[in-house]
Amino acid sequence: MSGLVALPVSVAALAASTLVAPGPAEAAPHVSGAVAARHPAAHPLVIAHRGASGYRPEHTLAAYQLAIDMGADYIEPDLVSTRDHVLVARHENEISGTTDVATRPEFADRRRTKVVDGVSIAGWFTEDFTLAELKRLRAKERIPDLRRHNTLYDGRYQVPTLQEVIDLARRAGTQRHRTVGVYPETKHPTYFRSIGLPLEEPLVRTLRRNGLAHRRAPVFVQSFEVGNLRRLNRMIDVPLVQLVDATGAPYDLRAAGDPRTYADLVTRRGLAGISRYADGVGPAKAWIVPRDAAGRLLAPTSLVRDAHAAGLLVHTWTFRNENTFLPLDFRRGTDPAAYGDAFAEYELFFSLGVDGVFSDQADTAVAARGERAGSRVAVGQAVGAPG
Repeated sequence: MSGLVALPVSVAALAASTLVAPGPAEAAPHVSGAVAARHPAAHPLVIAHRGASGYRPEHTLAAYQLAIDMGADYIEPDLVSTRDHVLVARHENEISGTTDVATRPEFADRRRTKVVDGVSIAGWFTEDFTLAELKRLRAKERIPDLRRHNTLYDGRYQVPTLQEVIDLARRAGTQRHRTVGVYPETKHPTYFRSIGLPLEEPLVRTLRRNGLAHRRAPVFVQSFEVGNLRRLNRMIDVPLVQLVDATGAPYDLRAAGDPRTYADLVTRRGLAGISRYADGVGPAKAWIVPRDAAGRLLAPTSLVRDAHAAGLLVHTWTFRNENTFLPLDFRRGTDPAAYGDAFAEYELFFSLGVDGVFSDQADTAVAARGERAGSRVAVGQAVGAPG
């Protein structure tokens, strides 16, 4: 053996069989290489998806702290607004699945049915609570059937603000003598603007107040919407990332009658358009390595190569250890909550040149990246050694 980590035959074949993604070839517009130079694909970023959400209830300071302890480069808070216009970290503005609000009799009358991004949702919403009221709630595990061990921590942690997440990242980075970045996502920005609680302004104010509003700041801002990122591109000079869901279309485009879908955004023409207002693309994994109807891996697309040609970083999501989230090729046994061969999935995507991965289990991602880096060093040493 040459010292390279041997991939399973199916993975090696997949990595070598890149398809050409649809879309007309065109010259990519000029984009600053500053971001790409900071984060080369040879050392892809590990982004803690909602913190170490595989081990603690998501979007809690405990989850973020654990992710940092595990070696994550960035921690990711999804941002929604309170009634008094404070940005807090929750996956959705409807919070019955991630807090104990439904068990609080004092808030029983806050239950509402609302239309968010065209979907009718019943529950309790952050925009109907002040920050002080939200702080009385406690977080709980969102998917307890799969992550039963996380329920041990139900009721122990508050809903954190964006400022608290930034403070934690800065404090932990100082203690560890390394930079810990923050990777916020604006959730439902069109909806929040429509109710008088826009997300962009308080986000920009918070980043500026913390000295994080410049190009070299350890910050990425991401969104599934397009207009939101275009607005932020005019307001602040931090790297922006266009998220691309596996299906559907950005809500703001749909609301405006724009026929473009997420599939259109990942064509070569679409990527060239993204590069005019953003620095990276955050595609669902299926845009890079699709799966068939049974969940088996298909040949990779050329998305990573095409995005890089357009000057865009590629940060893909979401990596999780449990069988239920893995392709059929990497599952072990039949228990959906049991761990499968997550290392094989990381190796596949690293081999395709992604610049970052969002992971629920940052320790696994860091270990997989370390193994790949170690194999590269071993190969380099072998090549340079005298015969």
